Amino acid sequence: MNDAHLHMVVNHFPIIGTIFGIGILVVGLIMKNNSVKNSAYVLFAVAAIFAAFSMGTGEGAEEIVEDMPSIGKQIIHEHEEIAGKFAIVMYATGFFGLLSLFASYKKHKLANIASYITLVLALVAGVLTKSVGTTGGEIRHTEIRANYNPAAEGAEQNTAGEQGEKDED
Repeated sequence: MNDAHLHMVVNHFPIIGTIFGIGILVVGLIMKNNSVKNSAYVLFAVAAIFAAFSMGTGEGAEEIVEDMPSIGKQIIHEHEEIAGKFAIVMYATGFFGLLSLFASYKKHKLANIASYITLVLALVAGVLTKSVGTTGGEIRHTEIRANYNPAAEGAEQNTAGEQGEKDED
């Protein structure tokens, strides 16, 4: 398993974990249920760990795919920039999730405030998930790019196919 494969395996959890964590935390806050909120805090911490794994495998994945046809360094750079911002927010969300978990466990008077800080950070991370997921997907899925041109894609594939046939002769 190379870094590109490993990156593809771990990079979905920070996005999905954040989205589920937000939903679970909101339900916990509405229900005033510490067990539900604690589940969200743990989910944010795990999502932050997976964000670190994603960042750790991203550079190796870049080295593998950056010179592939129709990818280019610019699209990878855009993904790298937004992923860096997302990771920082995720680390903060995970940290505040653990802080909120600890405050809840100790029944600290600031536990409720910590919950809302965690929620705000998670919402910021949630907004960033759209961009990090889209820019990551655009690297290999040209069909989701804003400037997608099916005619150009077909021509590129035909040229590659013709080249392969010429090599066989």
